This record gives sequence, structure tokens and C-alpha cells, in this order.
Amino acid sequence: MSTVVRALGLSALLTLVPVGIGVGVADDRTPEPEVPVYRATDLADFDTTTTVVQRAPFCELVDPEAVTEAIDDEGELTDYANGEEADALPGGDVSHEYGCVWSTSVAEARAWVFAPPVTAERARELVRTAAPRGCTVRDGAPAFGTPSVSTTCTRGQQRTVSWRGLFGDAWLTCTLTQGVGAPEAAQVERTGRWCVAVARAASATPS
Repeated sequence: MSTVVRALGLSALLTLVPVGIGVGVADDRTPEPEVPVYRATDLADFDTTTTVVQRAPFCELVDPEAVTEAIDDEGELTDYANGEEADALPGGDVSHEYGCVWSTSVAEARAWVFAPPVTAERARELVRTAAPRGCTVRDGAPAFGTPSVSTTCTRGQQRTVSWRGLFGDAWLTCTLTQGVGAPEAAQVERTGRWCVAVARAASATPS
């Protein structure tokens, strides 16, 4: 092979090597992680029997879009922890739970989990006493833990739909309050989706 031919071949090889390296670097780039998109889930389509709820703060883990879907606004958040005095509780009592309240002038979404562990026997008692005066138990409601109960309470011009249930040893409650002018069936469905978002947040581990 002539010297000229060998020189041309070496030149071509040196030209291709950097290009190959450049392609390799481009292929090895780590793709940007995808931001999870919130998707509302009906409670009837969510298996709460496998959900393990933590008896711990969880408000910051609730998806903001779930709040907006529940009360048509991002709302104003009030949260409280076990042992704190909270204005969100009747009479500003000391809480024995971890709770969150998102409120607007016309609606309110709440969620809380008892700080002490709850036994199955105690949970059955809580189910039996879940409907005080002005409230009715919704028969045939989708499960929200085991055991669980769903109620509808009407006081004045406000209607509150709730679910309460036992997840392991954690008693979790979620409620949605709106004006009585809102269709009740739509409010029940909306509350169910809200409760799914709450259960997912309360079962997550803070990073």
C-alpha cells in the first residue's frame, strides 16, 4: 500500500473517532425524570385493603391538584400535629391526631389520622358511633379500610360527606364540606376521590 493511501486511511479514522465518541456521550445522557401527573381515582376503583397508613404527619404529601379537584381551589391550609392546640378542633382542644384542613369561603376538605394505634374492636365501636344527630350512614358505600363507614351530615346550609376506616392500626378520616346547593351524588363521588388522594398521601413515606 502506498504511503499516500495509508495517510488517507489514517486521516479518515481519526475523523471518525471523535464523532463516535460524541454519539456515545449523547446516548449515555440520563433522561429527565418525568413529573407524576395527578389522576383522580374513584374510591370504588381503589383497593384500600392493601394500603398501609402511617400514624404520622402527611399534609405536605397530599397532591395539590387533589385539593383543587375537591374544593375547586387550592384553599388555605391549616395543619396540626399530635399534642398541639389547634383552632381547627372544637374549642381549640389539644389534638391526638395529625390533621389537615384546606378551606375556602364555600368549601372545606379535611383529613386526619389518629396518633394512638387503634384496635379492630375500637374501630368497630367508632363505626357504630360515626353518625350523630343530623348524620346518616351511607349503606353500600365503597370500603375505606377494614372496617369502615361513610356518612352524610347536614347542618344548616352545609353538607359534609365523610369516610372513616382502619388501615392496619391507623384510623384515617377524610371529609368534604360544601353548600347544600351542590348535588349530593356529585359530592359523594368527589369525596371518594378526595379520600383516595388522602389515603395515598398518608401511606407514603416522607423523603
